[in-house]
Amino acid sequence: MIESLPLWAAIPAAVLLVLSGLITLIGSLGLLRLKSFYSRMHAPTLGNTLGVFCILLASILVASALEHRIVIHQILITILLVITAPVTAILLMRSAIRRKWRLEQEATEQDKPQS
Repeated sequence: MIESLPLWAAIPAAVLLVLSGLITLIGSLGLLRLKSFYSRMHAPTLGNTLGVFCILLASILVASALEHRIVIHQILITILLVITAPVTAILLMRSAIRRKWRLEQEATEQDKPQS
């Protein structure tokens, strides 16, 4: 039979889940509203990292309350997310910088007079 979640764990878990939703919504709105590619990269990364962190914290709290011991399996997910999200953002930004540089080089080559 499924045990009910104690109130001391249910309320913080619910607050963390709502906070995660708000952070993700703000990150998504930042993606839509910001003008340049470089500024757009920050908002979703923030929503991704902090939003998932709040969900994982709520998951740790609920699992620990139901099993009557500390459950930290979700920390592995957090570690992998903290490592991969910034690396992905850096790679996307570097490719955008390289593309912009290549387009500028092509434009300057077209502006040169033919001899």
